[in-house]
Amino acid sequence: MSSPFDTALETRLMAYCAIDSQSDEHSPSKPSTAIQLDVQRHLKAELEKIGASDIELTNYGALLATVPATDASAPTIGFCAHVDTAPQFNATGVKPRVHHAWDGSDITYPDNTDLVLNTTTSAYLAERKGDDIITASGLTLLGADDKAGVAIIMTMAEHLLTTPGLKHGKVRLAFTPDEEIGRGVDAQLPADFGVDFAYTLDGAKRGTMEYETFSADGGVVTITGVSAHPGYAKDKMVNALHVAAAIVTALDENGTTPETTDGSEGFTHVYAQEGGSSETTLRFILRDFEMDGLEARGARLKAACSKAEADFPGAKITCEISKQYRNMRYWLEDDMTPVDLARDAMRDLGMEPYCAAIRGGTDGSRLTELGVPCPNLFTGMMEIHGPLEWISVQDMALSTRLLLTLINRAAG
Repeated sequence: MSSPFDTALETRLMAYCAIDSQSDEHSPSKPSTAIQLDVQRHLKAELEKIGASDIELTNYGALLATVPATDASAPTIGFCAHVDTAPQFNATGVKPRVHHAWDGSDITYPDNTDLVLNTTTSAYLAERKGDDIITASGLTLLGADDKAGVAIIMTMAEHLLTTPGLKHGKVRLAFTPDEEIGRGVDAQLPADFGVDFAYTLDGAKRGTMEYETFSADGGVVTITGVSAHPGYAKDKMVNALHVAAAIVTALDENGTTPETTDGSEGFTHVYAQEGGSSETTLRFILRDFEMDGLEARGARLKAACSKAEADFPGAKITCEISKQYRNMRYWLEDDMTPVDLARDAMRDLGMEPYCAAIRGGTDGSRLTELGVPCPNLFTGMMEIHGPLEWISVQDMALSTRLLLTLINRAAG
């Protein structure tokens, strides 16, 4: 079903996705890559054009803006989306394509003829026959994660700013960098945001709302071996790569890794190795819905490192575990106001809300921990972080209507 928002959403998403904005966990800067500011400057100009106020590009790379209230008694609600794209897959030179009124046939890719999107490779696609489907061209991800959220928030804001007579409280917008590397919420953001509660627009198929996420830590293991000429290495060399392999093997048990877990199960994931035989670094992410499970995963990683150090005399191993984010449920279960409001708004639109735990995290995880209750709402993005990523324009339009409905509901 067409919507008055379809054209604006399609135009915005196509434009945003074409701007490179991949984040980089190895960079210490804020934001981690300067190209993310290209998106922020584009959005800043657009916000000025549509008449938003209090527009600010902060020194930590977040872009903030306000839609002024028409009802000062209503709560101040925030909406948040991230502008960076995932570093796990190529995101340079994205060429978005739209398949209008998709007829159900295989979607192919001009830059990768071996790639096919259909209802076998993405089951939810079967529910979107007739919709306008946006994909990339086959060599990159699309970036609907989370530029779809950005497009939805911008389209909602434009509607509020240009439609007289709407009753609503103050609406705050936040577009963050570096969400994909776990650094999207600067410690200053909650105060700068200045909201009673908020929502991230970073979810998948229509009707979903999430207020439970993984708790997450990161692990960095550095292994220093003993270097020697390989021709004369007997009883001298300690190969750091062999030590690394022993650690990974010790952790690679069925039911403990991403490819062997689902539902409420956590995991330990080794996702990068850098270096060589003299010194190498392993990078891990640790995920669990409960803190005792997360702590057990950290202890298991440390134990594997200790055993490897004992098994390879001469090797030196350091294991550093750092906090990333925590399950938002711990705080939201004490105040379900934003969750209940979104549920009621979905039902107003004829949707039965589907609440499931996210096997990941959002900026809302950290915002909630820092005092801003912030569940996550759907955008329609599917098959994210890879070349099959796609989204329905009509799902985005329904998400836009959801935001307007809950804003109106909050104003009574």
